[in-house]
Amino acid sequence: MENRYNKISTLEVALSYINDGTTLMFGGFGGIGSPPTLIEGLLNKGVKDLTVIGNDTGFPNIGIGRLVSRGHARKCIVSHIGSNPIAGQLMTEGKLEIEFSPQGTLAERIRAGGVGLGGILVDVGIDNDIVSHGKKRIIVDDKEYLLETPLTADVSIVYAKKADTFGNLVYDKSARNMNPLVAMAGKFTIAEVDEIVPLSELDPEEIITPGIYVDMIIKSKGVNWKWVWE
Repeated sequence: MENRYNKISTLEVALSYINDGTTLMFGGFGGIGSPPTLIEGLLNKGVKDLTVIGNDTGFPNIGIGRLVSRGHARKCIVSHIGSNPIAGQLMTEGKLEIEFSPQGTLAERIRAGGVGLGGILVDVGIDNDIVSHGKKRIIVDDKEYLLETPLTADVSIVYAKKADTFGNLVYDKSARNMNPLVAMAGKFTIAEVDEIVPLSELDPEEIITPGIYVDMIIKSKGVNWKWVWE
C-alpha cells in the first residue's frame, strides 16, 4: 500500500501530470521562487497550449518566462509582463492571450481558490474600464465593489528550500512570494525542493505550507545559470 506520509517522487512522474492544455499555476516573483527543474522538464517534454497563472512572466530565460518566451503558453493570468519583452511581443502579435489582474487582487484570487471562496470584493480598478470590463458590481453598505472570481489550476508547481517526506514546506526568504498561496490552489500540487528531511525533523515554527496541500515532492537540481545567458 502507498505510504501517504512519503510523497517523494521523480521528475518523470511529476511531468506526467502536466500535458498539453493543462492549466498550470506557479509560485515565485520575477523568476525567484519558481521551480527550475520542473520548468526545464516541461521545456524538454514540449508541452504546449498551457494556461499559466502566477505573479508575472519572469524574464526570457528565467522562471516561467522560459516556457512563455518559447511559445509553450496559450494564455497567462498575471499581474504584469514588463520584465519579459518577448511576452509583450507575443501579446502584441496575437500569439499569447494575457489576462491582467492587479497584484494584490491576483494574490487574493489565488487564495480564494485555495480556500474555496466563491470570489472576493475589491474596489481596485472600479473606475478603470480595462480592469472593470465585464465584471459584476456589488453594493455592500452603500459602497460599490467589483466581484473578482477565484483562481485554481489543474496543477500547481512550487519551489521550497526544504520539505519533509509528508510535504511540509519551508521557503527561503523572498522565494516565499506567491508559493504558499499557489500550493493551496492546485488540484494537484508538486513541490520542488532543495532538501528533503525525514518526517518530524522540521521545526514546526518554520513550516509555511502544511503538507496536506502537497501531493508530490521532487528533489531540485538547482538553477543552471547557463540557461540565463543562452
